[in-house]
Order: sequence, then structure tokens, then C-alpha cells
Amino acid sequence: MCPLFSLFILHMITGAAAQLRHGYYSETCPKAKSIVQDVMKVALIREPRSLASVMRLQFHDCFVNGCDASLLLDDTPTMLGEKLALANINSLRSYEVVDQVKEALEKVCPGVVSCADIIIMASRDAVYLTGGPYWEVKLGRLDSLTARKEDSDNVMPSPRSNATFLIGLFAKFNLSVKDLVALSGSHSIGKARCFSIIFRLYNQSGSGRPDPAIDPKFRQKLDKLCPLNVDQNITGDLDATPVKFDNQYFRDLVAGRGFLNSDQTLFTFPETREFVKQFSIDQGKFFKAFVKGMIKMGDLTVDQPGEVRKNCRVVNSHSSKFPMHPS
Repeated sequence: MCPLFSLFILHMITGAAAQLRHGYYSETCPKAKSIVQDVMKVALIREPRSLASVMRLQFHDCFVNGCDASLLLDDTPTMLGEKLALANINSLRSYEVVDQVKEALEKVCPGVVSCADIIIMASRDAVYLTGGPYWEVKLGRLDSLTARKEDSDNVMPSPRSNATFLIGLFAKFNLSVKDLVALSGSHSIGKARCFSIIFRLYNQSGSGRPDPAIDPKFRQKLDKLCPLNVDQNITGDLDATPVKFDNQYFRDLVAGRGFLNSDQTLFTFPETREFVKQFSIDQGKFFKAFVKGMIKMGDLTVDQPGEVRKNCRVVNSHSSKFPMHPS
């Protein structure tokens, strides 16, 4: 990572979340919390997987220039945004759930709740509604005025990442090894594509052989799901209980049944293995660490111009009456 980018990360951390607070919308939109959760409940009934997809939006948004909903912006003739970034294209989904939350909020309190805050609230609700912990979130973010594909490409890790790389990346955001392992537990729910594991099954590290860390019986299951000639958009469960937020993900890693290389590496590397073991045994300890990590990640902000978008996919017109931070 270039020195300039490292300085940018430092700036983002030191300026983090100065204006964020609990109860931010208590007067301007007191029903915001219940509105978000109601839409998420409907999404859970309609398609359980969508909650996992919404939850992961927080990570993909906050690691790129802070939590500013830049991820949600559609491309324009003059802007190539983050949706086509390597870590996002054909992977991130359920943007329409955020649209539905925004539409519901705009009917009750137009121009008040930012898309960036929606991501934070909806991510929390995705965890809670699938059996995970609940926590109060700090709010008061503004939405970015632009997005850049390369900003995401320069930051977001790939499914091939190993623990050493991930530890270094998270450290740049003031997130500890424990935070890394706990936040990886977001893979307790949801699915991932064969595209992300083909190399693990047939050519790990250029060896022409499968990853030796995969349990043999689990590898047989993956071989059947993802043969070499498979449509690589076919998906598999990230753990054995993909619609329930629990510590099964960590039990699977201990057993060699991690779906992604970036998951299983957390057990094969000594620096992260102990936390995997702890979380596999004690779900309460995992939940506590996960909440702490999500709060820290939600605090990542950058001093930059912002607004409350009327539509999460596009910036407002220059004549917008909604608040903007000065540059």
C-alpha cells in the first residue's frame, strides 16, 4: 500500500466519527429505527439471504473512504463508481433492500436520514433478525457526493487473501487481530460464489492441487458443487447454518470446513487461530467481540463534502436544500 494511501487512512481514523452519537434522529425522525427494522423483517421473509447481503454492505462501504454510502452510487457518464470494483461486481447484492428502506423513510421524514446511516442500521438489524446480538448504533453520517471504482480496488481484499495480509489491512483501520477474526464471523450467514473457491479446489497457490487445509469430506462436497466446468456464479453456504447468525462459522473453521480461503486461513495462521478457537467454543464471547468490531468499523469517516441523498443511488441536485459539510 502506498505511503500516500497510508497517510489517508491515518487521517480517516484520527478524524473518525466526531459528530456521531446515539439518538441522532430522536427528534427529527423518531420512527427511523422501527422503519428500518420493519423493512428488514419483510426482506427476511421474502429472501433470507438478502439480510446477509445487506450486512456486508457496511464492510464494503466503510473500508472505502469511510462510512459514506459511496458504495450505493450508480455509475454516471462521468463517474465509474464502486459497484463494478473487483470485490463488488457479481458479488454484492440486495441494493434494492436499501432502496426500500430509503423510500419508507422519505415518506415519513423526507431529507433527514442519510443512506450511510441506513447501511449501519440495516446491517445491525440483519444480524439481530437472524439470531445475533443487538446493539445501539451511533448515527449522524452524511452521504458522499462521488465514488471511484479504484478507491475500492485499492483497499478491498480478495477471497484469496491470507491472514497476514488481512491483519495488516485491518491494522491500518485501527482494527485489531481480534476485530478481524470477530468481523469475519459476518460469514455466519449467507452464501458465496464458486468463482471465489475454484482455485482452492484445483490449484491452491499454483500447486495444481487442492488446499490441504480443506477437510477431505468437505472437499468432496465442494467438488460436486463447483466442478471445473461449473457456472462460477453458482453459490454455496458460507457455513453449516447459513440463515442463522451464530458461531457455527468458527466451528466449521476448526473442522477444516471454511468455504473461502480468507476464512480458513484464520485457523491455519497462529496469530488468528486462538481467537477462532475461543469463538468456536463461546458464542457469547464472539457476539461481544463482533459488536465491538462493528461499532469501531462504523466509526470510520473522512472529512469531506456530504449530503443527505434523496435517492441512495444518485447525488442530489446542486440546489438541494439538504445539509452539506463544507470541504
